[in-house]
Amino acid sequence: MEIPEPPAAGAPGEPRAPLARCLETDRIHSAYLLSGPGEAPREAALWFVRGLGCSGEAGARPCEECRSCRLSAGREEIPLDGAGKSGPLLRHVGDQPDLYWVERGAGDTRVRIGQVRALQAALRLRASGEGRRAAVIADAEWLNVEAQNALLRLLEEPPPETTLVLVASSSAGLLATVRSRCQRVRFPAEAASDEEAPEVAELRERLDELPTSDLPDLIDWAEEFRGPRAPAAEAVGRLLVTAGDWLRRRVHAAVAEGARDLDRELDAFATLGECRRSLAQRNANPQMVAERALFALREAAPR
Repeated sequence: MEIPEPPAAGAPGEPRAPLARCLETDRIHSAYLLSGPGEAPREAALWFVRGLGCSGEAGARPCEECRSCRLSAGREEIPLDGAGKSGPLLRHVGDQPDLYWVERGAGDTRVRIGQVRALQAALRLRASGEGRRAAVIADAEWLNVEAQNALLRLLEEPPPETTLVLVASSSAGLLATVRSRCQRVRFPAEAASDEEAPEVAELRERLDELPTSDLPDLIDWAEEFRGPRAPAAEAVGRLLVTAGDWLRRRVHAAVAEGARDLDRELDAFATLGECRRSLAQRNANPQMVAERALFALREAAPR
């Protein structure tokens, strides 16, 4: 189920509005998938799980006054380590023991299966408060297939009064079986943070030049993603998300102009999805992934 999204918590047409309605009506699903560029989906996920843990009256969540809200109202975030060597595999939201947060460890290129298993173990424990338990898996597009399969078992048999919230810049890299078990909330590109907007604008400008680019130009662009894997993979991930939005806009414009033959565009969309899935795997070369994506996008761009 795809739920369109907005930028404030309650007014119709804003990305958080569907989540606000869930809190207001107390009709809570066991899993949500928040997707879109920038920080807006992560910020909405944090706000939403704090609302789920809130013990205030429905419609006023998070109330910021109950014990749960006071506990979850921020403290310095503990850096995670996906291998569990120099830091924890997961952390609580603030000091709220029933709210969990999972994301990639510092310098890591994926959310590891050990982190998913640690979350499963934590959620088997009895809740300590009156509100629902909730967990956010940020960077969900960086779950590899093994981690997603482990997560799938949790999605299929969620503990009582527990909600999982997945956050991804794009949902294309997630297994269809994972996506199908989540209520989907998509944040539009316009919801991206101002901090990231200049970088996104620059990428779009370069993508606009694809019709006049030759193959050596694309190879040179892909070579910009050489170097240590973690930052290179993150940069390629931003490219893929921006490229998907760029291609989607072109398709909408083409349809508005009456175009019917969109096979190349659809092929490019499929390739971008494959690239996202490849990037989440341990041995995928970010430069090669970028090269494949750029070649597919150039084929889809009219000359």
